[in-house]
Amino acid sequence: MSEEKSVTACLILIGNEILSGRTQDKNLAYIAKGLNELGVQLREVRVIPDIRKTIVDTLNECRAAFDYVFTTGGIGPTHDDITSECVAEAFGVGMYRDPDTVELLTRRTEERGQKMNEARLRMATFPEGSDLLKNEISAAPGYRIENVFVMAGVPRIMQSMFEEAKPHITGGSRMLARGLAVDLGEGNIAEGLALVQARYRDIDIGSYPQMREGGGFRGSIVLRGTDAAVLDRAHAEIMQIMRDLGGNPVEEYPDKAQASAEPES
Repeated sequence: MSEEKSVTACLILIGNEILSGRTQDKNLAYIAKGLNELGVQLREVRVIPDIRKTIVDTLNECRAAFDYVFTTGGIGPTHDDITSECVAEAFGVGMYRDPDTVELLTRRTEERGQKMNEARLRMATFPEGSDLLKNEISAAPGYRIENVFVMAGVPRIMQSMFEEAKPHITGGSRMLARGLAVDLGEGNIAEGLALVQARYRDIDIGSYPQMREGGGFRGSIVLRGTDAAVLDRAHAEIMQIMRDLGGNPVEEYPDKAQASAEPES
């Protein structure tokens, strides 16, 4: 395995609506896949409420533990959108109102036949030291402050901000994947997988059971690591083990098989 240091990230999903089940998160898969393409490993995801102390404490803990931290949610115009104030508190800085953003939001608001007000101006107010991340969908930007990227919760808007964030991200070795499916239950393949994992400690091997139509189980096995040659060897060994157990393994392509996150309309 390459001696290059792993570049790590944490995602913080902020919002009471996610915890209540009212809103189903659609951002995790998009961010995880995008970071992997940049050579950044998403190591942890936290879902937290719109509570000031929780947000501040979580930010401070995560920005010290990971190379990058990404947040979604809580940067809109309403009273419960407190993420930016919490970010400023976490970094010990004040807030400022960006005049260019004020001008842009005012123009967009008036084009819709509405008036600018103090609530909308909250979306032009940022922690001092922020680099703004443009948003072509709704105009109000996200921002970066040191290693923390603050983005909207609405998927299409978040995606626009994430694309703007990419030039600020320096990754390491990209995580690669190999996969296979086999018509055997986990109880049959567990021992063999454990033996392979013990020999290849620098890769992650996961087994994911699936119910088959008409009954019975099949197993989907995914191997992840940064060294393609090592992955290929481990993959070949597992394929042979499955055959020796009486299975009929079929090669899969895990990253292509995953459904992409669909933005909200």
